Amino acid sequence: MTTLKVGIADYEEMKARTMRIARGEEKPAPGDPKVWFTSTESFAQILSSGNRELLRVIDEQSPGSLEELSRMTGRSKPSLSRTLKTMANYGLVRMEPGEGQKVVPKVLHDRVALELPLIERRAAKGNAL
Repeated sequence: MTTLKVGIADYEEMKARTMRIARGEEKPAPGDPKVWFTSTESFAQILSSGNRELLRVIDEQSPGSLEELSRMTGRSKPSLSRTLKTMANYGLVRMEPGEGQKVVPKVLHDRVALELPLIERRAAKGNAL
């Protein structure tokens, strides 16, 4: 599998970067994070030990549906659905069509690389970084 590179930036920083890219003032580098979290806390919540265990079960046991995954993990189907939807939004899993109306979760990456600046230099208002 592959490594998903993620970064941490608050909403305003992400919005400003997106606007610079849209205006052609900045071009994302090939090594830039592909997924952004707004805080270390949100990153930790999505990749909690319980959620990493969920990813392991999906990868190793290849459940054919959310119902099957629910039986395997003991987690309720609504809870799994919410968690997997969030993980899909961050590019960690993909929900593929299964048999009938069923959806099948697939793990997309086996590693995450976090880019986290420990000290950020803030520009004074009106000054560019």
